[in-house]
Amino acid sequence: MSVTVRNSWMFRKAVFGIAAALLSFVVLSIVAALWPNPFFIRMVPAKKYEIPLLAAQSTLLGLYVTIRRPYCGIQGMSMSSVVNFFGVACPICNKVFLLIFGATALLTYFEPVRFYVGLGGLGLGGLGLAVLAVATEARAGWLGPLAPEQNAPTVSR
Repeated sequence: MSVTVRNSWMFRKAVFGIAAALLSFVVLSIVAALWPNPFFIRMVPAKKYEIPLLAAQSTLLGLYVTIRRPYCGIQGMSMSSVVNFFGVACPICNKVFLLIFGATALLTYFEPVRFYVGLGGLGLGGLGLAVLAVATEARAGWLGPLAPEQNAPTVSR
């Protein structure tokens, strides 16, 4: 395999990772209404820590996409993203939480711990990324196979 193919595959993986990070940040910040937008209205003002928490989670997601192998599951990173989103989203804008707990309980008990919920999501994402990186490194080097053709099974006739 030539060096050009290796570099282009690594470049493509890096571009996919950056695109995933940017896309997740933009979409989730619009849904969480971290800044005024015509689609969603936030009932509780955004805190100063919410944008950095979401940016950190998006960065972890981009790194995960960069090193992920095609056949690896995404359950760990999905769970960390959901937990982090609960930490940055408006607590009373979440209809499921609002129906289960009520507005008073959410503002009294959940609002003070949202920062820690977001940090927990980051911790889960970091743990999932570390486990994936160690597993990938143990199998085939830091970025996994350098080209998709290396994953193809060989058939002898």
